[in-house]
Amino acid sequence: MNHVMKICLGAALSLVTLVPVAQAEDFKLSNNQRIACSRGLAPGKLNTATCKSYAYIFNVKTSEYFRCQVTLALTRDNKEVINVQSDGSCAKKPRIFDTDSNYSFDATETEPPNTNSFFGTGGYAVWASDNTARKVRGCIIITSGLGSDISKCLDMKFE
Repeated sequence: MNHVMKICLGAALSLVTLVPVAQAEDFKLSNNQRIACSRGLAPGKLNTATCKSYAYIFNVKTSEYFRCQVTLALTRDNKEVINVQSDGSCAKKPRIFDTDSNYSFDATETEPPNTNSFFGTGGYAVWASDNTARKVRGCIIITSGLGSDISKCLDMKFE
């Protein structure tokens, strides 16, 4: 009886270790990472450069995705680097499609602030397609500046 318990426990452990591997294969990194840097002058002839980069991790089965951001800020004077700070995290976003399937995904960020941008940075577009059917959805997400994102997704028509 003890031998049977060991076999069952071994089988259960091997099954538990296989489940995360299968789930990890469902996630893909988007092909469209961007980096944007800005720099500024501070009192005392200090220079500060701040760089941000975004990437998207997409679940090809559920169409759920994560928006990830990493930031590096570097402060220096004319002779040396005085301070380096970095930060980063991923935020879970809702599903693009309601049902599970086999999806492809890509995303892009808005341009840095300039005279043509109304809202500045904080917006992005995502595209997802169903690999098993002719189904494509495009979404634009813009930060309203009031604490919430405005999101609109449309299904593409094939004419």
